[in-house]
Amino acid sequence: MEWTSIARTFGLFFATAIAELLGCYLPLLWLTGKGSAWLLLPAAISLAIFVWLLSLHPSASGRVYATYGAIYIATALGWLWVVDGIKPAPTDYLGVGLALLGAGVIAMGKGT
Repeated sequence: MEWTSIARTFGLFFATAIAELLGCYLPLLWLTGKGSAWLLLPAAISLAIFVWLLSLHPSASGRVYATYGAIYIATALGWLWVVDGIKPAPTDYLGVGLALLGAGVIAMGKGT
């Protein structure tokens, strides 16, 4: 697999994770009284974009979802830091590293 293809796939996974996080974060703001019910509209749009982005991968869906999970974990910890203002702990970094390592193994596998 070429580096440009890997970078494109990673970018797609990252955009997918942002869409999912945003689609879940906006209703949380409404539920906690930090935003209006109007936030549910962009949340629904964001989740629809999430589903569409996830469908753009040509591989078997199970492998795609498993690999996406690791990128989601890494992106969620970035969200924790940037949006929530909480710096990840060393164990968070270790967990992300293990998840990404596992995702790399899954992504390189051809299956049977």
